[in-house]
Amino acid sequence: MNETDLAWRTLDSATDYECPGFDVVRDDVRLPDGTETDFHYVTEPPSVVILPFTEDGDVVVIHEWRHAVGRINYGLPAGGLEDEDDNVPAAARRELAEETGYEADRVERLATFEPANGLFDSTYHYVVAHGCVPNGEQQLDHNESIAVETTRFEELTAQAESGELRDGRSALAVLQYALRAGSSGDY
Repeated sequence: MNETDLAWRTLDSATDYECPGFDVVRDDVRLPDGTETDFHYVTEPPSVVILPFTEDGDVVVIHEWRHAVGRINYGLPAGGLEDEDDNVPAAARRELAEETGYEADRVERLATFEPANGLFDSTYHYVVAHGCVPNGEQQLDHNESIAVETTRFEELTAQAESGELRDGRSALAVLQYALRAGSSGDY
């Protein structure tokens, strides 16, 4: 199949709603069969999701209020890339320090995913941070309330496998790393 056989053509685009963190965009499009319609989607800056291992091999996790689901979310530190971010590992280091007060000795890329590309243009860059040590105070944004703790990777993996770890970004990072580590036999 030729990609152009499925591609939509954007005729016009406008932002219907702007707010901190994301916008809602409406595109007027022409479908491959010639039909003209509109399509709405959410656009947001790319994000980084960090799987941070301490020097002892534990994982730094966070508890954060998520108003959209009305509960405390348990998962991994994550944050949006800023305009001045020219590399993902540097952004990961910044977000890790801001949200947890931990600093990493080494950061390596794990994967990049588009978690819901039917409705969002979101891109999540996943990294693994090694040798993380508490080295400062959290520097939270005005709308963040985050508590930090550590847990064993095996426990986090079991929670991801069972569905107890409900944060999709975090579960994907944990399971992706477990698959790769399992094939090499090393966590």
